[in-house]
Amino acid sequence: MRILLADDAALLREGLAGLLTTAGHEVVAQVADADALRVEVERLAAAGELPDVVVTDVRMPPTGTDDGLRAAIDLRRAHPGLPVVVLSAYVAGPYVQDLLEETESPAGPGGSGGSGGAVGYLLKERVGRVADFLHSLDVVVGGGVVIDPEVVSHLMKAARAAGSGAGQAAGTARTAGTTAGSAAGSELGASTGAPGSTAATPPGPRATTPGAASPSTPSGGIVGAPSGGAGLDRLTRREQEVLELMAQGLSNAQIAERLVLSDGAVAKHVANIFRGLDLQPGEENRRVRAVLAWLHARA
Repeated sequence: MRILLADDAALLREGLAGLLTTAGHEVVAQVADADALRVEVERLAAAGELPDVVVTDVRMPPTGTDDGLRAAIDLRRAHPGLPVVVLSAYVAGPYVQDLLEETESPAGPGGSGGSGGAVGYLLKERVGRVADFLHSLDVVVGGGVVIDPEVVSHLMKAARAAGSGAGQAAGTARTAGTTAGSAAGSELGASTGAPGSTAATPPGPRATTPGAASPSTPSGGIVGAPSGGAGLDRLTRREQEVLELMAQGLSNAQIAERLVLSDGAVAKHVANIFRGLDLQPGEENRRVRAVLAWLHARA
């Protein structure tokens, strides 16, 4: 594949270039700042030679904040579907959420939406696992989405913390006789369970490819949320509980064991979740789209 590298750390950039070249790929350009990244991609586009994937650091000049990420988002808007892998030294921050918002499913006729899949967000330390990193590139170039498992874990913890705080506020409102507060507390109460076990979190990046997920297949990374995110309100308390466990990366069998249910019962709950979120049979990545809807609702 043809790859464009963007990183202001010359040592890391050259190391990546050597790694990729050794693996049989072509590094078509290297840049050290976000402005140069934009210029180089547009130059290649004008020549009809867009790279197969852009690999960029989050923090780069000119400001040293999130310039690399902003450039990547701008380029994907200018060139829909351009595969981008963002590397970061940070698990937290607004960067992850910004990138996830850009993976929302394309809207229907007359609507607006994100640019679909072909996105990755990896911690820089993951690059050291060469096989995992190269596989992640393959998945993203193939139209899939790869999110580092440590980042997924952080999002889950943040979502649970936000839900806990909202639940306490709702409890105070109930004491004051606020009906709306009672309803909110009931809905938030559906989120239970501890973060996923190590068995549900493989050492390498969690990856998804279009059409790979199904009600009986553990989800990998996270892709776009369904357009009807409000459909979460249609789910029962048990269905929301199942969806949270899906977000932790548990398979149907693991969910059945955790909740002491039959495999058939879990499969029925999962099917109801898809139906409630308007995720039609045959739609790509239904399982992970449902997971992202849950994260967006509670992040």
